[in-house]
Amino acid sequence: MKKLLIVYHSQSGATRKMAEAANAGALQEPEVEVRLLRAMEAGVDDLLWCDAVLFGTAEYLGYLSGGLKDFFDRTFYPAAPHQLNLSYAVFISAGNDGTGALRQLERIVKGYPLKCVSEPVIIVGEPSDQSLMRCEELGAAFAAGLSLGVF
Repeated sequence: MKKLLIVYHSQSGATRKMAEAANAGALQEPEVEVRLLRAMEAGVDDLLWCDAVLFGTAEYLGYLSGGLKDFFDRTFYPAAPHQLNLSYAVFISAGNDGTGALRQLERIVKGYPLKCVSEPVIIVGEPSDQSLMRCEELGAAFAAGLSLGVF
């Protein structure tokens, strides 16, 4: 049984909706156990538990959310000796274009090291049903790839 961790931070609720949609998609894969956690509740033990991780963040002032940044701050050094080398993907709730948040996340996760295996899902503005479907598809495809051993 493979294990997928979904870690997200949301203040307005938009990123939470995206995380819940990704979780719903991932749960369609019976061979994958999924753990959905807010960034402030997740820690290094969750990273050590999982085989892959989905990150969800809002974009604030062209940067990653403080809650997800806090998760990285708390887990980076404790995770370092383990050289996790996990696969990851990201979804971003953007007020601008999301590229600043994505760029910062990509720089941070190189140090773990983590490897990106999917294009990011970036939703500008309030998530619509159609955009939430993209998050659900990301979760389903990510879990299927994990189950099949693609990554």
